[in-house]
Amino acid sequence: MPTTTQRLTLNDYLTYDDGTDTTYELVNGELVPITLGMGLHGEIADFINTCFRNEIKRLGRDWVSKQMVIGIQSPRGDRWDTVRIPDVVVLPLNQWKELQNREAVIQLNEPPPLLVVEVVSESTKGVDYRAKRAEYSVLDIPEYWIVDPLSAKVTVLILTEGWYDATEFSRSDSVQSPTFPELRLTVETILKGDL
Repeated sequence: MPTTTQRLTLNDYLTYDDGTDTTYELVNGELVPITLGMGLHGEIADFINTCFRNEIKRLGRDWVSKQMVIGIQSPRGDRWDTVRIPDVVVLPLNQWKELQNREAVIQLNEPPPLLVVEVVSESTKGVDYRAKRAEYSVLDIPEYWIVDPLSAKVTVLILTEGWYDATEFSRSDSVQSPTFPELRLTVETILKGDL
């Protein structure tokens, strides 16, 4: 006998509590648990977040960099809601302050973050390269990094006229970022995940 999955709205998702510490993305109305991935995945995300925070401080920008604590509502073409939780999100400080007294989900009617980073794992490869690329471009997120330890490369996607132009970096290449133009990180350094 086939089973049906209860689909949730954005409001259902924002108030959902199953009594566990599980973090979920909402994909087409369905809860999808975020897996922890390999330890290196978290180490890479933490390293990038730390580098971004240091660069924000050095530049004196009114921005913040947050690791896996901000959701982004997706404009998928279906009738069910989707919320993604990127590994790292850079956004203006005032926007972060506005999220302090509610669920930390940037909704469709709000400005997009400045930059998002996804670290690829075996289970997320297709989603990170395809679905999130499409969703983030429709949201007008100016810069999207796909950090791929499986293929030993970093892809930086820059929004140009509604579409992402991709540049791939590998090995000793310094990753070029319009958001952080003076930040000099090689792919090898990022993939090691340590300072």
